[in-house]
Amino acid sequence: MIDSALMRTAALAACLIGSLAHGADTVVATTRGQLIRVGPTRDVRTIEDAARLARSGDVVEIDPGTYENPVASWKQDDLTIRGVGAVRPRLVASDGVSAEGKAIWVIKGSRVAIENLEFSGATVGDRNGAGIRHEGGTLTVRNCRFHHNQTGLLTWNNGESELVVESSEFDHNAITPENRSDISHQIYVGSIARFTLRSSYFHHGAVGHLVKTRAAENRIEFNRITDETGGRSSYEVEFPNGGVAYVVGNVIEQSATTENPVIVSFGAEGYRGTDNRLYLVNNTLVDHLGRRGRFLRVRAGGVVEAIDNLIIGGAGALENAGPGRYVGNHRVKSTDLADVRSYDYRLRQRSKLVRKAVDPDVVTGVPGLRPTREYRHPAGIASVPLSPYSPGALQSLAP
Repeated sequence: MIDSALMRTAALAACLIGSLAHGADTVVATTRGQLIRVGPTRDVRTIEDAARLARSGDVVEIDPGTYENPVASWKQDDLTIRGVGAVRPRLVASDGVSAEGKAIWVIKGSRVAIENLEFSGATVGDRNGAGIRHEGGTLTVRNCRFHHNQTGLLTWNNGESELVVESSEFDHNAITPENRSDISHQIYVGSIARFTLRSSYFHHGAVGHLVKTRAAENRIEFNRITDETGGRSSYEVEFPNGGVAYVVGNVIEQSATTENPVIVSFGAEGYRGTDNRLYLVNNTLVDHLGRRGRFLRVRAGGVVEAIDNLIIGGAGALENAGPGRYVGNHRVKSTDLADVRSYDYRLRQRSKLVRKAVDPDVVTGVPGLRPTREYRHPAGIASVPLSPYSPGALQSLAP
């Protein structure tokens, strides 16, 4: 039986010889590992081959283009997989083709980074087909898009795993959009240790939630989570088992066609741990449902710190969620904002709410809650000045 390491060496050697012949530089040795280039003009032409060749510490670069049914399981650690070029490479699944009956990609390694790729079309028999299924240690996803899968990104339940998502877009992930009994989520984080979601754009859900997480610790910071016209998501943000959640600097909007009147839900399925705290700080919460809408629902036993939030539309108040500390929250009129119809929720310079924020670090005794950045559309982030400091997600002011 041939040793697997020898097989890989032979495969890489063949690629290098082919690269020299074609001038393609398909596989390049680096100080850390191999750089494997994938594309129709490379000697490694398929993502499946790259997944077989790659080992821990390697970098895989994928050329622009559309890759049909590029399903793979990645078991390597310290791996970087990234699309190159201004236009993301498109990874498109069809006809139920998947890795392990789960996803386009299944990630099993740790300290894996996935960057600048687009995932669409994942369907599987158990109706949980995801662009990515995270079943490893630490996974970081940057500048990616997930759309028209059954679920955008799904993780396993492992108390030591972590997930970081930055500057990415999730939309139109659904099982069957026309069937209101089919529940799918744009992102579904299981019972892992930590989840960080930053500078990302979620929109147009279908029955399920835009963001659902059972992680023990969550940082949801500087995102736009807006269901928008025609969106039918249930909760916009849900923490079904509580945990510790820092929800800071987000624009969160409920559409008029929502499947559930609550925008942010905490502990709906019962608390699993003893530490269940929700810090809802400097968010802009928008309800287009009307009188039935609720901005926040918290199960009894959770600790609420709601500070410097702006609420728009609807008929209720944050305090309706129950006991907690509610400081510096304001209902705002559309005339105080730049343009509600185009989702521009910046305060106008003339608004009386400018400079009306209180320091959440002082109120709570928890450092680092005051936002120093804000979301910039689409799926971006920008620093903000220390003054003026106003309630809401956006510190930049409109004329």
